[in-house]
Amino acid sequence: MTLDDLVVPDSATSAAALDVAAAYQSPALLNHSLRAYVWAAARGTARGIPFDPELLYVAALFHDVGLVPAFDSHTIAFEEAGGHVAKVFAAGAGWPAERRERLSDVIVRHMWPRVEASADPEGHLLARATATEITGKDVDDFPAGFRAEVLERYPRLNLAEQFLACFRNQATRKPDSSAAGAVRSGLATRMTSNPLDTPA
Repeated sequence: MTLDDLVVPDSATSAAALDVAAAYQSPALLNHSLRAYVWAAARGTARGIPFDPELLYVAALFHDVGLVPAFDSHTIAFEEAGGHVAKVFAAGAGWPAERRERLSDVIVRHMWPRVEASADPEGHLLARATATEITGKDVDDFPAGFRAEVLERYPRLNLAEQFLACFRNQATRKPDSSAAGAVRSGLATRMTSNPLDTPA
């Protein structure tokens, strides 16, 4: 498998989502979001999990937007805030209410410990992809050559440093949030052993 084998949606909504994500996210966070789509789409394609490419792509681009200052809520978890931002964006793009709600669900569920593919294929794929991205979980499911191609096209930059700082900030201000739970459970240690940050 190569990057060119993956379906990347070319709809006007997908292009607009990329524009918005690029406007608000740092280069490292934007590349993280794009890689999240790649890992998710690659897993779905390889495992024969049917998924909606546009829905998954937009969800991947917005899944961490609740971490950026412009959309960081002081009352709710970052993934919930990101879900709300995505719903507003999708409403402007003309998506019907049910599809907007699905988009929010996929974003919120990426922080769940487990999402069943049969119930929510896009949520399942994004959750698995973000675990690969941040801690390297199941990274060996992807061939070394494919991983190298992905990292060359979308470099990790200083993602580990930025991401951990964001999560620690969330944990301090929102101690009951999923981000706080991740920090308490040893996120920093798990991140240091991510092979994506020390590729062969």
